[in-house]
Amino acid sequence: MLRLKLYYHVKPFLPWSLRMAVRRYFARRKRQLHQDIWPIDPSASEAPSNWTGWPDDKDFAFILSHDVETQVGYDKVEQLVELEERLGFRSVINFIPEGQYRVSKERIQNLKSRDFEVGVHGLHHDGKLYNRRSTFEKRAERINHYLKQWDSNGFRSPLMHHKLDWLHSLDITYDASTFDTDPFEPQPDGLGTIFPKWIPKPEGRGQRTEDSPQPIRNPQSAIRNSTYPDESGYVELPYTLPQDSTLFLLLREKTNEIWIQKTAWIAKHGGMAFINVHPDYIDFDGNGNSSQYPASHYADFLKHVKESYADQYWHATPNEVAERFVRSQRTEVGERKSEA
Repeated sequence: MLRLKLYYHVKPFLPWSLRMAVRRYFARRKRQLHQDIWPIDPSASEAPSNWTGWPDDKDFAFILSHDVETQVGYDKVEQLVELEERLGFRSVINFIPEGQYRVSKERIQNLKSRDFEVGVHGLHHDGKLYNRRSTFEKRAERINHYLKQWDSNGFRSPLMHHKLDWLHSLDITYDASTFDTDPFEPQPDGLGTIFPKWIPKPEGRGQRTEDSPQPIRNPQSAIRNSTYPDESGYVELPYTLPQDSTLFLLLREKTNEIWIQKTAWIAKHGGMAFINVHPDYIDFDGNGNSSQYPASHYADFLKHVKESYADQYWHATPNEVAERFVRSQRTEVGERKSEA
């Protein structure tokens, strides 16, 4: 954690090209070292206890999300939304409340009127949200302000940093700051599942100390033994398809084949195909460059899912998935109690 703190302290002074060159150098080695768990971790296919499946007996869930990091990305949101609408999809757009752009009330209202969801993406995009508990709690007050103002139920931490215990300070239905497996992330400890997971609020515990670690040490054990939604908590939704920035900028993949292959694996095991795409990195006008990739990579993937899995997937926004998960698990727990 100290290494991460130092990195984000000096990051603003390092050119993007230098940062990316260093990341690419280490990414090549990581890809070899973790080829047994990336892009697919076989152990992540185990369903949680009391799993009831997806609505209407669909084989898997298909969920789209977008993190808007810069003014460049903010200016491309409409193009991204129109692309998805043309193909019959909806998504959640996660905005940074106090970043380099300002989120207009009109944009929020417009997205919601079109059945898109709006989420909160940290407070600032500086990698310092979890440096100290006191700092987090101060930012949590502001984050809750924007959650209420935007009528949002979901949160995602910048840079996929996560301390799941701390997020109970937020007024959220779900968080999406984790992944099933992703060794390329700054904080690479994955949740180890392609399914939703309930994060219960610790009972009988007071305020944690400044640097108390996240209590999840064995994700698979935690999934099997976690308490289900008959108490206070929130739903954790890990992204399960590699991020676009990882595939096309960091690893320099030329096609979306990894998305296609992993979606097939997720569909086979009945999980969530949950993707995170950044409008900041999409080239809607050309063939891409060192910092952007062609929009066709994403559009063709959506077309593939729509055509190859017609009537097989449940397409929903993250909040719809979280609310459905809570309802189904509470029903299951209630039925077991009544039978006892």
